[in-house]
Amino acid sequence: MAHQFEEVLAPNVYFDRHFSMDAVKILPGEYYVSTRELLMVTVLGSCVAACVRDRVSGIGGINHFMLPDDRRDEDSRFGRSMRYGDYAMEILINQLLKMGARRSNLEAKVFGGGNVLPGFKNHVVGERNARFVLDYLATEAIPVVAKDLLGSHPRKVYFFHASGRVLVKKLRSMHNDTIIERELNYSETLRQSRVEGDVELFS
Repeated sequence: MAHQFEEVLAPNVYFDRHFSMDAVKILPGEYYVSTRELLMVTVLGSCVAACVRDRVSGIGGINHFMLPDDRRDEDSRFGRSMRYGDYAMEILINQLLKMGARRSNLEAKVFGGGNVLPGFKNHVVGERNARFVLDYLATEAIPVVAKDLLGSHPRKVYFFHASGRVLVKKLRSMHNDTIIERELNYSETLRQSRVEGDVELFS
């Protein structure tokens, strides 16, 4: 059950025995914001995650998203792809502010954007996602204090938002079918969705 000091769009809450603390697993399209100390975990292929925190209070959150695979409006600042990315970032930042974070104290660490999806090499999905998140944060004047982007391997990210610590594990030897399947399913969901204003509607 969510605590009153959390904003949840991620139902996978569990106790991490290795780190001996509560943890939450973030899947594609989800986000999580909390004021209490816990571990936020996500696995990234072509998707990106922004770990954003108030460096003074420790209030922090993470998202996990991908731009829709729609190259027709790739170069349009107000195209469907960019609007979806804006939405994914804005909902995270707005919830941080709602829970007491100060915009002037925000800092970000960004991860993912690997080229791991079969058949997507020509679209360079990971590169588009990585470029978007860096451009967005620069536009919003939120400093990026660490990043691990691009490459050819999935990553597992552990975000300790209270301290700002992040551990990144490159997944070189494990079977990545589950990661790829999740992202392909997520990509298909995005392709079938439409974004109107600040509201995302799935058909």
